[in-house]
Amino acid sequence: MTLQEMDNEMTMDCLLLAGRMMIESGAETYRVEDTMLRMARSQNMPDAQCYATPTGIIFSLGKTQPTRITSISSRVTDLQKIALVNSVSRKLTSHIITLEDAYDELKSIQKTNYFLPTYMQVIAAALASACFLIMFQGTWSDFPIAFLAGGVGFYVLLLISQLTKVKFFSEFTASLAVAIVAFIAVKLGLGKELDKIIIGSVMPLVPGILITNAVRDLMAGHFMAGIAKGMEAFLTAFAIGAAIAVILSF
Repeated sequence: MTLQEMDNEMTMDCLLLAGRMMIESGAETYRVEDTMLRMARSQNMPDAQCYATPTGIIFSLGKTQPTRITSISSRVTDLQKIALVNSVSRKLTSHIITLEDAYDELKSIQKTNYFLPTYMQVIAAALASACFLIMFQGTWSDFPIAFLAGGVGFYVLLLISQLTKVKFFSEFTASLAVAIVAFIAVKLGLGKELDKIIIGSVMPLVPGILITNAVRDLMAGHFMAGIAKGMEAFLTAFAIGAAIAVILSF
């Protein structure tokens, strides 16, 4: 392998790693493509081509260069990681760091878990649920019930997500737990407005960022990615609605 080929391999590895992390962290596909192409141009490769979808990236450095494909099987929302990758991209395009330094930084970012501890995520989700209850004009007496239901639902989501790779099942089970807790609390006289308790408690499960990214991709002309993300958001909404309907039907 020649020195030029080794440099091209390093460039491909660095750019694909950046794009992969961005998609896995919930970035819009047009942002991923723009970031990868800017990084490629900073390495004097203006003929680079990139095609990103929520499930994979196809990338080439030019007409005479080999094309690489990377698949993406899981996606979460990690805005901190997206911001860090963008920071590395800006430093590389401004020639503040070299390609090797950028690759090392990206590898370090990939290995680091930027999520809060589980208990803090659960507490935050519970507090958000209770605040959403008040925002939807619920009564303050239902505040503790929404806090409990939201926390239980989000904990179940994290637990089931670790046990199974089926996103629909984890969201369905979490919504089921929310509805059960709210229903029991109302039946025991601890809560008053069942509908507002449930609505507030499932808000941490609602795919708000996913819907926003789907619309932004569609507006940017990335119809395939926008439709795919829209369908993913629809499945999440369907899982939440189906679980609530199961409990209310009884």
